[in-house]
Amino acid sequence: MMLEGKSCLVSRSLPSYCDPDSDWAFLLSGSTSVGEKAYVAGGTDASGKILSSAEMYDSVTHTWTPLPSMNRARKMCSGVFLDGKFYVIGGVTNNNQVLTCGEEYDLNRGSWRVIENMSEGLNGVTGAPPLIAVVNNQLYAADYSEKDVKKYDKLNNKWIALGKLPERSVSMNGWGLAFRACGDRLIVIGGPRTSIGGIIELNSWVPDEQPPVWNLVATRQSGNFVYNCAVMGC
Repeated sequence: MMLEGKSCLVSRSLPSYCDPDSDWAFLLSGSTSVGEKAYVAGGTDASGKILSSAEMYDSVTHTWTPLPSMNRARKMCSGVFLDGKFYVIGGVTNNNQVLTCGEEYDLNRGSWRVIENMSEGLNGVTGAPPLIAVVNNQLYAADYSEKDVKKYDKLNNKWIALGKLPERSVSMNGWGLAFRACGDRLIVIGGPRTSIGGIIELNSWVPDEQPPVWNLVATRQSGNFVYNCAVMGC
């Protein structure tokens, strides 16, 4: 997670720090950052219990502030900051039930609102958390099952298919595929694999009113299947 240009570990069970030379850990939470603050919600505790709790981390004071709990406990969810609010989307709850709703946290009111069907079709029990990104205050998603790029219609609470992901951005139920925002661009990182290795391709596209036309920025050989990534300096 990026906080004012620093890569920071965010975890409920471990001290929080910003140290690139230390061991890193993560929980199955939805999280996002804006300025010097990080917002985290859901996930699991040390015993595997699925949580509804939420917290805000201030990287200046190095302190956690509890937030009101979400309406529904969830793990394997995703978080974004949109329209000045913290959104937690999708995930899995008890008994491996896939959640198709999202929740919106209003920082001014200090309360959560459930948005039904906000993440329908974006994740599954064994799949990756929803692959979402915000560009110019618009929410986009990579539908890894259909290989579509979608845009969220805020007024009508529905996803609109814009076109396809890059042809070679293959994944295993979303694992092995990254979908990020970088300035005014969407970035897709992923590529084909064989039994002896694979290729990572980085593609970018500036969203407009036309179907996506992806620009291949870089490629490299890969011996691993799953990487994590953070965007810096856009």
